[in-house]
Amino acid sequence: MITSDNWSYIIGRMRSYDAVVVGGGHNALVAATLLARAGRSVLVLERGDAFGGAAVSATVFSGFDARLSRYSYLVSLFPPLLLRSLGVSVELRRRRIAAYPPVEHNPAWGNMLARVAERVFPTLTEPLRTREDMRRLLDDDAAWSALFETPLSDVLERTFADDQTRGTVLTDGLIGTFAPADDPLLRQNRCFLYHVVGGPWNVPVGGMGALSSALAAAARGAGAELQSAAEVVAIATDGRSAEVRCADGRSYAARHVLAGVAPHMLAELLGQPAPADKPEGAQLKVNMLLRRLPRLRDVSSEEAFTGTFHVNEAYEQLAEAYRQASAGEIPSRPPCEVYCHSLTDPSILSAELRARGVHTLTLFGLHMPARLFADAGAKDRAIAATLRSLNDMLAEPIEECLLGLEALTPRELEAGLGMPGGHIFHRDLAWPFAESEEEVGRWGVETEYANVWLCGAGARRGGGVSGIPGHNAARAVLERF
Repeated sequence: MITSDNWSYIIGRMRSYDAVVVGGGHNALVAATLLARAGRSVLVLERGDAFGGAAVSATVFSGFDARLSRYSYLVSLFPPLLLRSLGVSVELRRRRIAAYPPVEHNPAWGNMLARVAERVFPTLTEPLRTREDMRRLLDDDAAWSALFETPLSDVLERTFADDQTRGTVLTDGLIGTFAPADDPLLRQNRCFLYHVVGGPWNVPVGGMGALSSALAAAARGAGAELQSAAEVVAIATDGRSAEVRCADGRSYAARHVLAGVAPHMLAELLGQPAPADKPEGAQLKVNMLLRRLPRLRDVSSEEAFTGTFHVNEAYEQLAEAYRQASAGEIPSRPPCEVYCHSLTDPSILSAELRARGVHTLTLFGLHMPARLFADAGAKDRAIAATLRSLNDMLAEPIEECLLGLEALTPRELEAGLGMPGGHIFHRDLAWPFAESEEEVGRWGVETEYANVWLCGAGARRGGGVSGIPGHNAARAVLERF
């Protein structure tokens, strides 16, 4: 047991850094780069063999040279200025078609979202404002009420008459979030906000792994030390200095610890009781390799799958799927959305696969909470239901085109990536402003310990492939030196 009497002696015998970053996800790499460029000594410890966390590429199907973005697959919230400042030049390519089926055009709605994005997005890399300051900055009472104060269902039902359009718009509030459109906790509103303020969701050329590889190279180039296969099992701190201990017995001293892991996991590493409210992910991710794109009844495959192809995501269909999942049932027709990375970026496929007409499909299923996958057969039932749902929209069964399929449930995301409950945002997303006077002027990355910081998706203003939590954690730490 470490006591105040022997703490300095123990720390003094360890290899010491200004900052040790626990976890090597894309946000952790952003933080490491910014700290190292500021002249700080930085060590990044990643339990896996590759850096990038959920933002990685993998050759999923044996015998096929196709590097799929296995977990996260599109980029939206990453500030272009931050990417440029990091020296990362990965191309983020716009998709030629945004979505299919097309949604009802509503200029007033589009203009409102554009105004909100223009005002809110720049604040995500600034110290936290108060709620009232954010409202004054937005300077639009109708938009504030619609997005920040009342359930999203209210504005969708007032704005759009078409059930399909209502559902398509609502999906931005349900990615990785298990909530109904009228949830009084406004979880769907928070999720929606983060999905629309960053602009279009773009394809990383070369796959998500190309982005993380470039970020890792930037961190190394700045002087940060990156160690893979280094699983952290404990963190001890007295608020001024810290010890980070790995599974192989190695320990490191640090003035500051930046946690790229979920808050729930950070509590375990700090030896605290596990929080009672464990997060719960709510999605089924399916990666597919196809010998060819499937035929559709009334549109070309290229037009359908270049953008986001919405499957059984009408407003009432989403509500029914939520009701079924809340009752512990796999939805009979799971709502999901699909897109083809290789139509926009064929570089993820070998020349031989491209010549054969092979393509990828990425499917993201909604309202698939972790609670549904308690028994051994649940995953197979969920896959079967999801493929039936997709086949509703096709002129032929998707099975006739499959070369390979990989499905990842929330429980598998927890086991593979350390995301509690498989929650892709580490916990429910938070508003991008301070909820208490104590938070005002801070960065949303603080913990109860003065030298331990969140730098992953679980920070306030976290979630998505954005780099924003990493940037904010680095800024907070540098203010302490």
